Amino acid sequence: MAHALTRFFAPRSVAFIGATEDLSKFGGRCMRQLIDFGFEGAIYPINPKRDAVFGQRCYPSLSALPETPDHVGIVLPCPAVAGALAECGAKGVPFATVFSAGFGEQGTEAGRAAQAALVSTARAAGLRFMGPNCNGLINFTDKFALTSTGAISGGALRPAGDVAVISQSGGAGQVNTMWRAQEAGLGISMQVSCGNDADLDLLDYVEFALDHAPTKVVLVLAERISSGARLRQVAARAAEHGKPIVMIKFGRTEAGSKAAASHTGAITGADAVFDAAARQLGLLRVEDCPELYEAAMLLRQGRRPAGTGVAALSISGGNLVLLAETGAGLGLHFPGYTPETTAKLQPLLPGFTGTANPTDLSAGAIGSKDLFGQATRLIRDDPGVDTMVPVLTIAPAADIRATCALAAESAKPMPILWSGKCSDDASITTATLVAEGHAVYRDPLPCLRAVSLAARHAGFLRRYAEPAPQRPAGMDQARAATLLKADRFSEADARALLACYGLHGPREEVAPDAAATLAAAQRIGGPVALKVVSPDLPHKTEAGAVQLGVAVADVAAAREKILANALAYKPSARIDGVLVQEMVTGGQEMLLGITPDATFGPVLAVGFGGIHVEVLKDIAFRLPAIGPADAEAMLRELRLFPLLEGVRGAPASDLPALVDAICRFGWLAADLGDAPFEVEVNPLIVLPTGRGVRVVDALVVRR
Repeated sequence: MAHALTRFFAPRSVAFIGATEDLSKFGGRCMRQLIDFGFEGAIYPINPKRDAVFGQRCYPSLSALPETPDHVGIVLPCPAVAGALAECGAKGVPFATVFSAGFGEQGTEAGRAAQAALVSTARAAGLRFMGPNCNGLINFTDKFALTSTGAISGGALRPAGDVAVISQSGGAGQVNTMWRAQEAGLGISMQVSCGNDADLDLLDYVEFALDHAPTKVVLVLAERISSGARLRQVAARAAEHGKPIVMIKFGRTEAGSKAAASHTGAITGADAVFDAAARQLGLLRVEDCPELYEAAMLLRQGRRPAGTGVAALSISGGNLVLLAETGAGLGLHFPGYTPETTAKLQPLLPGFTGTANPTDLSAGAIGSKDLFGQATRLIRDDPGVDTMVPVLTIAPAADIRATCALAAESAKPMPILWSGKCSDDASITTATLVAEGHAVYRDPLPCLRAVSLAARHAGFLRRYAEPAPQRPAGMDQARAATLLKADRFSEADARALLACYGLHGPREEVAPDAAATLAAAQRIGGPVALKVVSPDLPHKTEAGAVQLGVAVADVAAAREKILANALAYKPSARIDGVLVQEMVTGGQEMLLGITPDATFGPVLAVGFGGIHVEVLKDIAFRLPAIGPADAEAMLRELRLFPLLEGVRGAPASDLPALVDAICRFGWLAADLGDAPFEVEVNPLIVLPTGRGVRVVDALVVRR
C-alpha cells in the first residue's frame, strides 16, 4: 500500500468537486490553498454553477474532464458523496479525499450506515479514499496541498523538511504540531489529517511516510488504532528503516475497559496495554504535542546514543543542577569521567580540585578563549559519555557558532541547551539554529526528554537486531489445540492445558466421590488442599469451595463442607468432583495472565499474586511471544521485584524457573491467536532458588 499511495500524495493532476471562490466555505479555502501552494500539475475545479474558479476553468462534472485525475477532493453535502465516489470510479480515478462530515463521527446508526455506504461504493468503484470528516493532506516535498487549514495560508512559504506529521485530527495535527514545529524551526515533509479513516487509515499514511526517502522521523497523533497486528507490521517496518515513530495515543483513562472473568482482565486497562505494547514495538509514546516536535529535533539527526550516560557543561551551576535532577527522573545518569579525561580537563580548570559531571566552569570561564569548546570536546569524547549537552545562557555569536560546529561534527548526540540569547546578533535564535539542523532547547526538561527518547529508541534497535524468541522444548501444541475446543473448562481442564506447555502443579487427583477423595489424600500424604471441580465456579474461594491444609483424618468432613458451600453459592453449578492437591508451602505467589485486548488480541500479563494483584495492580504487560530477556525485564518492571531477590533474610526465588514459566505461558498466548480466551494462573508459587515453580490455581474462560 505504501508505494501504491504515491499518486495519492503526489498526483500529476487533481480535481475538486464542490469548488468555489467563496473563502467562507470549505471548498473555497481548499481551492485557494491548492493554487497558492505551488502545485505544478493540472487543477480541475468542478462546479456546474460556475465557469471559472480563481482563474481556473471550471467543469460541470468529473466526466467532462479532458483526462482522468490521480486524486479528487470532494466537498458536498453528506447525501451526495456516495454518488461522487461512484462517478470517480466510472472515470477511473484511483484516489479521493472526502472532506464532508455527517458520517460515523456523529455516533448515530444513520451516520455509521452512511459511512459504510461510502466504503461499499468505493470498493465497487475500485478506488481508495481518505476521510470522511477530514482536513486533508499537505505534501511539502512535492508542493501539493489539499486542505483548508490556515496553517499554510500564504502558500508554500516554509521549506520542505524531513519530519512527517500523521494525525486523525485536523487542528491538533496541523496547528498544535505541524505549525508549531515549523515555528520552532523544523521542516515538515508531509502532513495528514485523515478524519474518520473509513477506508485508507492512519497506518497506511504512516507506512507511506516510513518509505518516503526525505522523511526521517514520523510524528503520529492517534485517536484510535484500527489493527494491533497492522501496527506491529508498521512498527517492524520503522525498525527496519531505522526511522523513529513518536506518538501521542489519546485515551489514557480506563473508562473503556470491560468487565472480565479473570483478575487479569479486570485490572487490564486498554491504555496500560497500549503503553507496554508501544515500548515493546519501539514506538516512542509522549503525552503532548510539543513533545512530538521537540523529540524530532534530536531524532532526525540519526545519531544513536550507546546508552543513557549524559554529560553537561556550563558556566551556570543552576542549570546543571536542574539537568541532573531532571535526568534522574527520566532514566538518565551522569557518569564520572575516566582518569584520562579528568587529567586533560584539570589544566583547563585552574583552581578546581575536581571535575564532576555535570561540569560547572563557573563565571571564571567567561572571556577565556576557546576554554568552553576545548572542555566540551574532551568531555564529549569520554567513553562513558553517550550524549553531550553543552549549556549556553547569554553568549556572543562566535561562542554559539563554535558550539554548533562541535555539535555538527559529533558522532554522539549533542543537543544544545540555550536558555538565553545571542548578545551581539539578534538574527541568531533557537529557531534559526534548528532550521540549520541543530537540536536546540530552551529548558532542561524538553532537552532531556528528547535525550531519553533517543536512548530508548537506540536500545530498542539493538534489541530488534537480536534473534527472535525461540519456542521452548517440551510443548504439545496439538493436544492443546484439542483441549481448547471444549466449551467449558474446569480447573482440571485448565491444568491439562498448561501441562501442554510444560507448566505443572503439585501432585493432585480428581476424585469423583468421598471414597476416592480419601484414597487420593492418603496417596498424596500429609495436609492437602481440596477444591470443588466445576466449570461454573471460576473463583472458588469466593464460593467457599476451597479448603487448605486439610489433614487426612478431616478429608471427609472438609469435602462435604466445600460441596455444600458451592451449591449454596450457585445451586445450578455443575460438579465434576473434588480436586485433591498436595499443599505447597513457602515460596512467592505470582500471577500469570492472558487476556484478549480489543486492539492487540491476546496480551501476556505478569504480576505478584494473591491480594497483591487486586490491591497494588503491579502488573507488567507484553505482546506474545517473548524470550527470556523480555520475561526478566517484565519482572524488573514490577515495584515488588526486590521480594523475588530475597529481603530480610528470606531466600531468593528461583528466577530462572520463573522466567522459563513466563516464556512458556507467552507461547500459549501466542498460540491462542484470535481465540477469545482468558487464562490465568494465580497463584504460581515460585520456590527458592533451584526448586522451580508450581501452578497452584488455574482458570480458563471462553469469553
